[in-house]
Amino acid sequence: MKFARFAIGLAAGLAMTASAALADTTTLRITLQLPLKSHLGENVSLFKQKVEEISGGDIKVEIYDSAQLYKDNEVPQAVGSGAIEMGVASLTRYVGDVPAVDVFYMPFLLNSEDLVRKAVAQDSPVRGPLDEAILETGARVLWWQAYGGSVLLSKGEPIRTPADLQGKKVRVFGKTLGEWIKAAGGAPTMVSGSEQYIAYQRGTVDVGMTGVSAVDSRRLWEVMDTITVTNNADIEFIVVVNEQFWQGLPEQHRAWINEAALFAEKDVRDRMSSIEAASYKAGRENGMTVYELSDEEVAAWEAAAQPVYDQFLADSGELGAKVLEAARALKN
Repeated sequence: MKFARFAIGLAAGLAMTASAALADTTTLRITLQLPLKSHLGENVSLFKQKVEEISGGDIKVEIYDSAQLYKDNEVPQAVGSGAIEMGVASLTRYVGDVPAVDVFYMPFLLNSEDLVRKAVAQDSPVRGPLDEAILETGARVLWWQAYGGSVLLSKGEPIRTPADLQGKKVRVFGKTLGEWIKAAGGAPTMVSGSEQYIAYQRGTVDVGMTGVSAVDSRRLWEVMDTITVTNNADIEFIVVVNEQFWQGLPEQHRAWINEAALFAEKDVRDRMSSIEAASYKAGRENGMTVYELSDEEVAAWEAAAQPVYDQFLADSGELGAKVLEAARALKN
C-alpha cells in the first residue's frame, strides 16, 4: 500500500513537526551511502554550505556519509517514516511503491546527455509525475543528483555482447536492470552500492554494473580491470525530506532549503560530463581498459532488450505507460 510508510511514520513526523515549529533553528540530518569524497557527497556538502550561508545559521545540516546510518535500500523507509529528516537514495529504490521510476533504466532509452537533461527538468512530463508519486510515500523530492550512464565492469575481457554474459553473475542495483541482465542471458544479483567493492573482491559476482564515477570514488580498479561503456541506463539519485517534517518548517526555512536544493541540483548536473571524463581517466591511469561498444554490438544488446520494455509496462501500469511515452517523445 502506497501510504504504508507514511502512516507508520505519522507519530514520528508529528513530533518532528512540533519541535521544528518551536525551534529557533532547523537541523537537517542527511543519510548518504557514498563517501563524502564522491561527487554525490560533494554535492550534499555544497547544499550544506549554501543553506547554512543563506539562512545565516538558522538551518544546520549534519551529513552521515558512507552508509553510517542506513544503506541505500533502507533510505525510503527511514525518510518516509520520519526516522531521519533527509536522505539520498538511488531513484530505483522507490520501485516497490512507484514501479514507473525505472523508466530511467529502460535499455538505451535516455542514452544521451541532452535526453537526460530534458527528462529530469523539474517541469518535465517524465520527472514531474514521478516526484508526485514519491510524495505519497511520505517523502518529498528536493532535488535530483546526476550519477551518469551505466557501465559494466569485468576482469580480463570486456562484455561486448549478451553472449559474454552467459552463465555469469552480474551485480545490479534495481529490478529493471535485473530484467535486462536476465534478458541478455546473465544472472542478476542485487548488491548495494556500499557493498559492491567487497562483492567484486570476493567474487560474489563476475560482472559489475555501476555509474562510472563510482570507479573513482570507490577505487574499483583495485578489484576490476575492464570497463565496458554501455550507457544502457541513466542512473539518478534523489534527495528526499520527510513530508511531515517539511510541512512543519517555517515558510522561510522551506524557501531557503529549496533555493539551496536548486543550486545543488544545477551544479551536479552541469559537472556530470567532466566528472565522468575524470573517472574514465582515473580508471585508465590505474590500469583499467576502457572498451567502447561498436554500433553492431549495441544493436545486439538492443535486440535482446525488448522483454524488459514489456515487463516494465506490465509492472508499472498507467503511470509507467505515461512516463515511457513522454520519454520516447523527447527524441522527436
